[in-house]
Amino acid sequence: MTQASLLISSLLTVAGLLGAALPAAAQERIYRCGNEYTNQIKGRSGCKLVEGGNVTVVRGTSASGGAAPTAYSNPSPARASGAGAGSSTPSVASSPPSVPRIDTPDQRARDSDAKTILEQELRRAEARQAELKKEYNNGEPERQGNERNYQKYLDRVAEMKASIARNQSDIDGLKRELGRFSR
Repeated sequence: MTQASLLISSLLTVAGLLGAALPAAAQERIYRCGNEYTNQIKGRSGCKLVEGGNVTVVRGTSASGGAAPTAYSNPSPARASGAGAGSSTPSVASSPPSVPRIDTPDQRARDSDAKTILEQELRRAEARQAELKKEYNNGEPERQGNERNYQKYLDRVAEMKASIARNQSDIDGLKRELGRFSR
């Protein structure tokens, strides 16, 4: 090799290394302060330096505009291994590290309370359904005094039918929720 080609080869190698190092140098230090990520920790306590790669921040909606969806930085094993949407490997969602684990007896007590509340709601909904069906009278409820216009009567019958359908949907939902406790 000639000295000129060796010099050009060395310059290209150095340029390649500098080009690879520039994106890493452009990233500022990012700190995690509770649930907030920032590059300025003045006046904050409990902040830890985030290491292990670049951080991308996506702004969510403001608190007054509704709750922003929460995403956690630790990917599921299926995603980390490159498994996509068509993969047979299920993706596993993990809870954030700040969520406390609930002891089994406490969880059983909460489940029992929830089941009791759902059972009460189901009984109320079934009683309401019986009242609605009785009043509906198989699509021929009694006409009221203010229903001289037949269209008013038909509108009330349609509202009653819709109310029965909504209530039945509520009953079905409550039964599904109760079915989850028996698993």
